[in-house]
Amino acid sequence: MTCIYGDSRAVARAAISLAMTSSREEEAALKQSLAAQGIRGAASDYGGEFNTSVMKVIERAVVAAKREGVIGEIHHEEGAVAGAAHDAINQISHKAMGLSVGGKIGVARAGEHVAVAVFFTVGLVHLNEVCIGLGHRAV
Repeated sequence: MTCIYGDSRAVARAAISLAMTSSREEEAALKQSLAAQGIRGAASDYGGEFNTSVMKVIERAVVAAKREGVIGEIHHEEGAVAGAAHDAINQISHKAMGLSVGGKIGVARAGEHVAVAVFFTVGLVHLNEVCIGLGHRAV
């Protein structure tokens, strides 16, 4: 992947790619590749009932970003990730309301750009829809 350091599109692409990884090994390899391009990344799995889990998804994004060194223990950086995660969740809320979601959250940062992507299946039992949401903030 070609990357211009600090490009918001490259950061968004990285967050989406992290959210779409299918294994921890693939995730680790992608994070290493992104780091070589100046992009830090984190990811976290999530599953549960959508209506009661919005806050948990946001918390998972912030915790994963802090754990992987994507952001520091700085209030405005935590707020940027939380806000971007909230935007990403809002983009899928019309499909997910009242149903179960499961999938992965991806967080990426280069320079002042932070992006959060959610890549989830939404539905009941085997009747699933697939959706993706993306949020961006400048720190």
